[in-house]
Amino acid sequence: MRKKTLRQIFKYIKANTVLLVISLLCAFISVAGTLYIPILIGQGVDLCLGTGQVDFAAIGQLLFIGVIVIAVTMVAQFIMNLCNNRMTANVVAGMRKDAIRKLQRLPIRYIDNKSYGELVNRIIADVDTFSEGLLLGFSQLFTGILTILGTLGFMLVIDFKITLIVVLVTPLSFFVAGFVSKKTFSLFTKQSSTRGEQTAFIEEMVGNQKIVRAFGKEADAMERFDQINEKLQKVSVKAIFFSSLTNPATRFINALVYAAVGVFGALIVMDTEAAITVGELSCFLSYANQYTKPFNEISGVIAEFQNALACAENFFKFLNEEDEKDAVCVDSLAKIGQKEEQNKKAGADKAAAGAETSQALSNGAKLIGDVTIRNVSFSYVPERKLIEDFNLHVKQGQRVAIVGPTGCGKTTLINLLMRFYDINAGDIILDGVPIDEQSRHDLRDSYGMVLQETWLKNGTIRENIAFGKPDATMEEIIEAAKKAHAHSFITRMPKGYDTEILEDGGNLSNGQKQLLCIARIMLMNPPILILDEATSSIDTRTEMKVQDAFATLMKGKTSFIVAHRLSTIQSADMILVMKDGNVIEQGTHAELLKEKGFYYELYQSQWA
Repeated sequence: MRKKTLRQIFKYIKANTVLLVISLLCAFISVAGTLYIPILIGQGVDLCLGTGQVDFAAIGQLLFIGVIVIAVTMVAQFIMNLCNNRMTANVVAGMRKDAIRKLQRLPIRYIDNKSYGELVNRIIADVDTFSEGLLLGFSQLFTGILTILGTLGFMLVIDFKITLIVVLVTPLSFFVAGFVSKKTFSLFTKQSSTRGEQTAFIEEMVGNQKIVRAFGKEADAMERFDQINEKLQKVSVKAIFFSSLTNPATRFINALVYAAVGVFGALIVMDTEAAITVGELSCFLSYANQYTKPFNEISGVIAEFQNALACAENFFKFLNEEDEKDAVCVDSLAKIGQKEEQNKKAGADKAAAGAETSQALSNGAKLIGDVTIRNVSFSYVPERKLIEDFNLHVKQGQRVAIVGPTGCGKTTLINLLMRFYDINAGDIILDGVPIDEQSRHDLRDSYGMVLQETWLKNGTIRENIAFGKPDATMEEIIEAAKKAHAHSFITRMPKGYDTEILEDGGNLSNGQKQLLCIARIMLMNPPILILDEATSSIDTRTEMKVQDAFATLMKGKTSFIVAHRLSTIQSADMILVMKDGNVIEQGTHAELLKEKGFYYELYQSQWA
């Protein structure tokens, strides 16, 4: 799994190749400058040995060269850090951009089965944590590796025997770092998932604080939060504890290396036939210290990178989820083959007509709204049946009302028509073409939908009304608002149509938000309408006006109206009474009342 995650990370880094090359080049210059300083110091030490033998002129030249080297090193480090920061920002921006694109392509089923807080945590918190680890990697990993290789080379040139001591002790640092990283990865993965759970709970509490307080559930909410918070605290402490062991452990090993170099180096220098001078020993000790220092930094980076990698793995799990199939469903391929055979047998003219209709739809043509539902079965969970062997035919321009008790399948039927969910069996046919042979985008472009749960984006009132038709003129927007009876309250707002709407319409009443959603549909003027309790939050007087506007809008359009208030659907051309996923009664309002069946009981209960 980690290899796959690393491959995906490298794809984002590859897009910043120029910055990566510049960063590596600057890292090389920075390390080279840092490693050259001990040579100058060693030469300076040798020039200071002996009474009256100090060569001040030569030392002055070494100081001048040292200043230049330090200045070049500082500039290289500055450019390297600049490139690393830019590269990290680009990678994070790319990841979040892909995440939002992915969100638009995921099946609604996936989103319905995940908490919003968990999804937000994947895109925001996990990417933030990953970026911190990535920046540390760029900043310290490259320079650390180059420093190790460089110091090793210089030490080999000075003295092979002492270098051998350093190299033999080095594997201990790798062993400690590897042992700790294995322990920390699983803990950081658990920490990330628990943090997502906490984010989801906090978002739930913030969004529903009125309900929590109305029912006096503050104590229960705190108890639940304390449980999640304690769980996160425990796993975080364990992860931090194990990751913090790396640095002191490697520092202890590095101190042993430094001490060994000092002792053996001093013994060699004291030999009258010493192969190295005091200045060279001083240089060697500096190199030994620089050689071990990157192991501390890299071990710290590894511990931090385990956390970053765990977050990246969670993020890429989300990114690798299967997309919503756009045009033809896999499950429908066999059915399509059978239909083609049937078309051939039915005659060339019929097949050609179907092909022309399908091609017109794929080219973005609007539907006229002839709907046939044939032998459709669907369930959200396989073991729990919902809609079974459902049949319906709605002609163009008909107004179909769907009523029934909660959970009978009314909203589910809308989800199937919009292809938010794909059917398990049967066919849904629009204008002679099965919807699983049509592009989801073209299909949904021909629908206008107003739900009981309103949604408004951050932006102005004008932008929200024009959401489905961005190129609409101001005159068209105002006309749509007037039809929806929203114009009067909009003009009373501080900036009229340019008034900024807070998150999810926080500065509007529920009724005002719903009127804006209705105005949005009025502006789009789609061929098929879906109204799911579209006037539930509007006062009775305004509702009567909006119903008149809807009646005008629905002329010549196929309309599906989900309603609980039966008084709003009496003029429908057809009323479907659903129960347990099946249509148990069908007819006009007058016909259903005469039958004195389930609809009659529902109607009487509302007027009792």
